[in-house]
Amino acid sequence: MFSKLAALPRPRALAICAAPVVALLAVTALAPLPFAVAQPGMTADVLGSQDGTEVITIKGEEPRKTTGELRMTTIEATGPQTPVRVGQVVDGWFRSDQAVMPVDAVYPSGDTPKEIRQYNRDQMVQSQNVAVEAALKQLGLKPGSVDVKLELADVGGPSAGLLFSLGIVDKLDGDGSGGDLTGGRSIAGTGTITADGKVGAVGGVSLKTRAAARDGATVFLVPKAECGDARAELPSGMRLVPVTTLDGAIDSLRALERGGKVPAC
Repeated sequence: MFSKLAALPRPRALAICAAPVVALLAVTALAPLPFAVAQPGMTADVLGSQDGTEVITIKGEEPRKTTGELRMTTIEATGPQTPVRVGQVVDGWFRSDQAVMPVDAVYPSGDTPKEIRQYNRDQMVQSQNVAVEAALKQLGLKPGSVDVKLELADVGGPSAGLLFSLGIVDKLDGDGSGGDLTGGRSIAGTGTITADGKVGAVGGVSLKTRAAARDGATVFLVPKAECGDARAELPSGMRLVPVTTLDGAIDSLRALERGGKVPAC
């Protein structure tokens, strides 16, 4: 006994069989996926100002007049409740100026947009406090000996910690011999910081190197553990300097300024 489908002409039978597959693919293409699409974000020179406000202000000791730039870097990502379709995911995988990341890796799982914004603000405040502590400890200063205030609007998370600490050191001590820690260069980077000066990984570094290059930086300080990610799609002319500690980052910048041996990824 033959089924009705088997009795149909082959082209018509194939069309009937393919219909559910086409429908499934259509639903898949339209269904939101648990990913976020990220791209290079803004950068800010922590030695300068943003929107007319100095990023680092110091009271209790006269800050140095600095040259060069220390640029913290960011990424921008689609919101946690913004639908991301399969076409965007596929497109992002093949583009060098975008990255597809699990949404839970970008935003705390289960939080509302308002809670996420508050979480990121809290993370930034905590990062700033720790950055000040790490910088003062690096300089041999006691907490409270100078009043350091950090102000950077509309930026959340802890990934600017290293750059904040370096900015404070440059404004208070420079390279230790009267020169600028930057050597007059535009230097960018990323990395968390602990109170004892350890630098931590952050994520999104391949996009951050692009943001840095776009805004004029030629050197990028990257947590050593993320050297591989940073080398991916590295902009032409960008020099990577791996760091694991605040002290090591300062030594590398001094070596860079004086033509010494600088670590490389």
